[in-house]
Amino acid sequence: MSHPSNEDPRDELEGTEQPFVSHLVELRDRLIRALIAVGIAFGALALWPGPSGLYDLLAAPLVSHLPQGATLIATNVISPFIVPLKITLMAGFLLALPVVLYQVWAFVAPGLYSHEKKLVLPLVISSTLLFLVGVGFCYFFVFGQVFAFIQSFAPKSITAAPDIEAYLSFVLTMFLAFGLAFEVPIVVVVLARLGMVSIEKLKAFRSYFIVLAFIVAAIVTPPDVISQLALAVPMCLLYEVGIWAAQVFIKHTKAPDAEEDTPA
Repeated sequence: MSHPSNEDPRDELEGTEQPFVSHLVELRDRLIRALIAVGIAFGALALWPGPSGLYDLLAAPLVSHLPQGATLIATNVISPFIVPLKITLMAGFLLALPVVLYQVWAFVAPGLYSHEKKLVLPLVISSTLLFLVGVGFCYFFVFGQVFAFIQSFAPKSITAAPDIEAYLSFVLTMFLAFGLAFEVPIVVVVLARLGMVSIEKLKAFRSYFIVLAFIVAAIVTPPDVISQLALAVPMCLLYEVGIWAAQVFIKHTKAPDAEEDTPA
């Protein structure tokens, strides 16, 4: 039996509107808290293991594959000071990332419906974990394989002595590439949940995505087969994970009206 026309269901967000200035004040407070969290993490890492210790840790996969006695060099006068600080700041941000994302969530949550909260919070958590997993996969597996492959082709007459700034740029590029590549399931879920792409179309696009994954891997990774496969293959597997996760999210994050309209 349908509801009488004179009954107007109350919007669950009614009464939660805030003036524009209040939004700005809250945004400022959230940003300050996020910056404080990054600053605390930066200070803690600066004390232990310290900027130099963090750089040694970051350079370990490369140094372990350099010829005996070879080291990284600094071609800029201030590079030995600036580069370790940049690495410490990057590590501090990653360490404080849960707090930063919580501040983002706390800012946007009051303006979301309950069914939207069911979608956003799991995506925020899973996207963070997937990005960190991508960075860890790159550091612990890809770097060792790539550097060993590169050194195996180096002529005996060449002594490798990479510049620390060039190495930092290479590492950040690789971390970003693998971190973003591991976000494929999140992109698939969001596109499907917003109704921009259906599950059937995602399945039909599977073969095209495989080609696209190898093209992206060839562009963003060094020109070696190992790193390209190490990026493209996980992207293809994560695409399948994304299709499965999209079906689960669509089922459990429907709006109340959509659930009521669904035939029994």
